[in-house]
Amino acid sequence: MSANMEILWLVGMVAFIILEAVTYQLISIWFVIGAIGGLIAAMCGANFYVQMGVFLAVAILLLVLLRPVSMKLIKKQDFKSNADSLIGKSILITEEVNNIKGTGQGKVNGMVWTVRSSTDDTFEPGDLAVIKSIEGVKLIVEK
Repeated sequence: MSANMEILWLVGMVAFIILEAVTYQLISIWFVIGAIGGLIAAMCGANFYVQMGVFLAVAILLLVLLRPVSMKLIKKQDFKSNADSLIGKSILITEEVNNIKGTGQGKVNGMVWTVRSSTDDTFEPGDLAVIKSIEGVKLIVEK
């Protein structure tokens, strides 16, 4: 029976590794380490309940203590996209910008973007506006 439990813990570890690779949320990785604890308990001859207790204790303890620290370290690597370089630039309005109608397009750096006004002002084709922010795939502009 012990060999079966060891195989079960190994399968669990692989499943948690695959889940972490797919989601990349730093949740399943702690269960991989917990499964290692369960495997060690199985190798020492502990019964199923002790193995499960070791698995849960290790996984939950690591999740609670280390995940917040890990997420802070990952979020410090704040990558800016090329679109972020557009903030502060002027954009040529090519279609009326009207938040109420949900219309608006402009051209900057040779690319056409959907445009919305940050102040609900309307812009006419040919107007110049300043890009204040980006929300999804829309540029938010002001006069």
